[in-house]
Amino acid sequence: MRTLTLSLLLVVTASAADPIAIGSRRELFVDDALIGSMTAGARQVLHHPEAKDIALVHDAAWEGSGSGYHSVFFDPDLGKYRMYYKAWHLAVKDGKVNTGSHPLFCCYAESEDGIHWRKPELGIVEFNGSKANNIVLAPATFGEVTSDPGHPAVFRDENPACPPEARYKAIIRAAKPHGLLVFQSPDGLHFSLMHPKPVITEGAFDSQNLAFFDPNISAYRAYWRVFTAGKTDGADWKPEGNRAIRTAVSKDLVTWDQWKDLSYVDSPPEQLYTNGVKPYLRAPHLLLGFPTRYVERPWSETMRALPERAEREDRAKASQRYGTAITEGLLMASRDGVKFKRWNEAFLRPGIERAGTWHYGHQYFGWSVVPTKSALAGAPDELSLYAVENYWTGNSSELRRYTLRMDGFVSVNGPLSGGEFITKPLTFTGKELRLNFSTSAAGSIHVEIQDAAGKAIPGWSLEDSDELFGDTLDRAARWKTGTDVSALAAKPIRLRFVLKDADLYSLKFAE
Repeated sequence: MRTLTLSLLLVVTASAADPIAIGSRRELFVDDALIGSMTAGARQVLHHPEAKDIALVHDAAWEGSGSGYHSVFFDPDLGKYRMYYKAWHLAVKDGKVNTGSHPLFCCYAESEDGIHWRKPELGIVEFNGSKANNIVLAPATFGEVTSDPGHPAVFRDENPACPPEARYKAIIRAAKPHGLLVFQSPDGLHFSLMHPKPVITEGAFDSQNLAFFDPNISAYRAYWRVFTAGKTDGADWKPEGNRAIRTAVSKDLVTWDQWKDLSYVDSPPEQLYTNGVKPYLRAPHLLLGFPTRYVERPWSETMRALPERAEREDRAKASQRYGTAITEGLLMASRDGVKFKRWNEAFLRPGIERAGTWHYGHQYFGWSVVPTKSALAGAPDELSLYAVENYWTGNSSELRRYTLRMDGFVSVNGPLSGGEFITKPLTFTGKELRLNFSTSAAGSIHVEIQDAAGKAIPGWSLEDSDELFGDTLDRAARWKTGTDVSALAAKPIRLRFVLKDADLYSLKFAE
């Protein structure tokens, strides 16, 4: 069993024996922070997104097969979903890769439902003599600084002190000098340089480098790509070692505290390309990340059996890794922004072999998850995630939508034979214990409330517990006396769950 100790934002814990004050927060099981013990067959299970239709095809003349690095969010001001992405084309012929058919652009798409997307004609940037396109940013020179909008991360700034003219921000790589630039916009379409120089200068940056306002610390966090042994030598960056992730904190997006490299609880060193970190929308004290794992394999008969062998071999003539590298999506979670629980098994595998898959650039997640309607009539909203496929080949890359139940990243699971899970000591505020769970028709969940020492509290014992079964995002635990647990609020308790063919995804005390 894995054991994890993390500093909890907004939680005061003087010693390991002190209860965790969860208040009325929603808690997920993406890490081990609440897990005291699991016995019998109980275990944490990583779940996987379900593939849906293609959300967007990057087939315009100013886009192409190298398009990616999507930023996706719902904008409450407009009542729309908004998307920003790199527009790039990779042409491979006779062992040569040509990336110069057009400049790297940052493009824009929007949607009413997060499912059906369109590319509006914005009239902002000229391409081939016309502004009838969806380009929002093109390469530009500002004094001695030249921007590279092909590595964008765009977000709506949730800082309460953010002025209206800067409500939207974009983190863009500088083509020169080396570093990251910050742009601002009043409408998410017309951007201007916010600071005349790169604000972060030590890193590799050939990825989606991002920042956001974290309400837990009332400051901005940035996450960007580095090499583990990379160093600055004069004006040049020298990449060495593994691809990795670095972070820093700032009050204004310009001046940043000393950076820290991400650390992991029980994960081996791996090549991580993107990071995709953001507060989870239903539990913002949890920072969820969706990094890309980059794997280089040698040539073998299995490698040659993967889709599009001819194109793979042609790319490898330019650089072997262009033909033999494979990428997939991972999941990680943190409560302090630096130390992460990274699930070592793939969250989004390359999947069944077909054209446009199992290659370098496949399954890069967009940043980040958004709520969308379910296709099932009467079903609750679900989470949508977006990932790239068909990178490198043909005239366009594509963005596929995936879905997951709310909070459905990881569950505590019990088999039909039964399993038990007991939390660490905690305190709460609220009146009811609300659960997100799924059982089979034969399955069940029982809940016992114990004191901090692990003794059942009369009236809330296992014997007093009503049997729960079904599949719901929000149901109150019930005992013989009903659902009201307010008499125990602010007192140190433990929760004991007995699970039979059941998955528990999250819990929350609520009024």
